[in-house]
Amino acid sequence: MNFKRSILTELKQWAERSNRKPLIMRGARQVGKTTAVKLFSQEFDHFIPLNLELPGDREMFTRFDRLEDIVAALLFRHDVPRHGKRVLLFIDEIQNEPMAVAQLRYFYEHFPDLYVIAAGSLLETLLESKNTFPVGRVEYMVLRPVSFREFLQAIGEEAAAGMLGQVPLPAYAQPKLMQLFHQYALIGGMPEVVEQFSENRDLTALKPIYTTLLTAYQDDVQKYEKDGVRAQVIQHCIRHLLLEAGGRIKFEGFGNAGYGSREVGEALRTLEKAMLLHLVYPTVEAQLPGLPDHRKMPYLQALDTGLVNFFSGIQESLIGTKDLHEAYRGRIIHHWVGQQLLANMNSPLDSLRFWVREKKQSSAEVDFLFPFRQILVPVEVKAGATGKLRSLHQFMEICDHPFAIRLYAGELLLQQATTPSGKTFHLLNLPYFLGENLGEYMAWFQQAVKPT
Repeated sequence: MNFKRSILTELKQWAERSNRKPLIMRGARQVGKTTAVKLFSQEFDHFIPLNLELPGDREMFTRFDRLEDIVAALLFRHDVPRHGKRVLLFIDEIQNEPMAVAQLRYFYEHFPDLYVIAAGSLLETLLESKNTFPVGRVEYMVLRPVSFREFLQAIGEEAAAGMLGQVPLPAYAQPKLMQLFHQYALIGGMPEVVEQFSENRDLTALKPIYTTLLTAYQDDVQKYEKDGVRAQVIQHCIRHLLLEAGGRIKFEGFGNAGYGSREVGEALRTLEKAMLLHLVYPTVEAQLPGLPDHRKMPYLQALDTGLVNFFSGIQESLIGTKDLHEAYRGRIIHHWVGQQLLANMNSPLDSLRFWVREKKQSSAEVDFLFPFRQILVPVEVKAGATGKLRSLHQFMEICDHPFAIRLYAGELLLQQATTPSGKTFHLLNLPYFLGENLGEYMAWFQQAVKPT
């Protein structure tokens, strides 16, 4: 694709570190891992790509026992000098050869001058238990679907993409950005889908791509999971996660099936490690660390909202929508905000969180919590007026700071609000397409309301 992924900046930072370790790129199938590495390879003097689905490439790790011999053979085959040049070695589909996985640990110690990146289908790796990545000898980076900024770059809207970097956003830029975000919200952020859309703007042409993506995820299970019952449960969860996404779920009977809580829980956690979904657990805390309560029902965040739209059958109904909060009972825009927040999370340890108070007389739920400079900022995705943010008010009653954010279909607006008990706080109202820019806006927000 002809756009710059933010992951390239992360890759450059990795390459510049003196204590760099072999990098494993994590991400679901078809999120663009291979494409990103090929773009990154332009930074190097030599690029050695391997695909371990090919017998000839796998043989490099099965024919030789010593890493020194493997490296010598690779350099010889690709006519690459050993010293004086920057060489990037890319081992794609590494899960297909356990001996290649085992050798990763030794690159850091014996060949620190080589730049080594590995990638593959994580679902396959998880289901193929003999593949165990070396702990402490490698590092990880997460690649997720295309962000709104990357979508704009892909469709040639460079000026609009540049506007997202202006804080605060000029009022004149909002109508066009909102219109473009609705296109993005309609089709999603899977790279192949975005590429096809950028070429012809034809929604009908996207249908086979969505179907192929889901089929590929299901085929992974059939290919690598040998336990028939477990495979059936995982297949069921793949089919239904796109229908259940955007709401809180129970494991027992998930997708209207007779599977128990234990089987469904294991299947969903496997798919979460494969990055096809994200189980977002609530916290009852209003301060950091905001530990999740795994006894409560999680919110289900799927890989991509475009896939949710297509397989839920609501894509057509979103065309022409003025306020995405009105679509699918607010679940689509809530899901999109979750995806935007995840777009800036490149560490496997990053996670979404939300807040609940579950009492008979005063239950409340805040859509997301955004960690920023030692505080947890509540983020509500709403269409209603400021005075109707009841759950947000309950959170602000017990938190230790005066900052809150609302994402909605309106304009950028700073307000002072008051809880029922009389506590005042500052509310930043942002158009919901700025969900992936909360870090920049929180820094501006704190400065804007700072007493002079």
